[in-house]
Amino acid sequence: MTDTITRTVPVENTTNGKGTDLRNRTTPGAVLAAPESRGRTSIADSVVAQIAGMAAREVPGIYSLGAGMSRTLGAMRDHVPGAGTNFTRGVKVEVGERQAAVDLDVVVHYGVAILDIAAAARAHVIAEVERTTGLEVVEVNISVADVHLPEEEDQSAPDESRVK
Repeated sequence: MTDTITRTVPVENTTNGKGTDLRNRTTPGAVLAAPESRGRTSIADSVVAQIAGMAAREVPGIYSLGAGMSRTLGAMRDHVPGAGTNFTRGVKVEVGERQAAVDLDVVVHYGVAILDIAAAARAHVIAEVERTTGLEVVEVNISVADVHLPEEEDQSAPDESRVK
């Protein structure tokens, strides 16, 4: 059963500037809907993708998001001054009126338990998206695209002896 609110809204200025009298917009005894049901809120797919991407990156054991060429181009873009981080790389979402589904392409650190990381990422993404958007997350599909090896960091750093 829903609660109904019955009230008259007082209006200081009784005209809207066009001669329309606003005093009797709500009549005594009129039933008004609760404020949260007066209107509609829609959340863009890109907003949900950013929230999911940020949440996934917060999970220990996840090195980065994205797979293949998008990860390569994203890594280059991340090194451009002022370019900022693309939190939606490796994230795909489908958003309905009340529900959302998330697909993640992740790269994990070598040596972590992949199933544990996937479960932690799934739980964290669901919690953050549901908390911030109010949408029900029906699924979070995780695809492990790569494993980041410790040697990869050493090879990607420039050889300081060659730069003078």
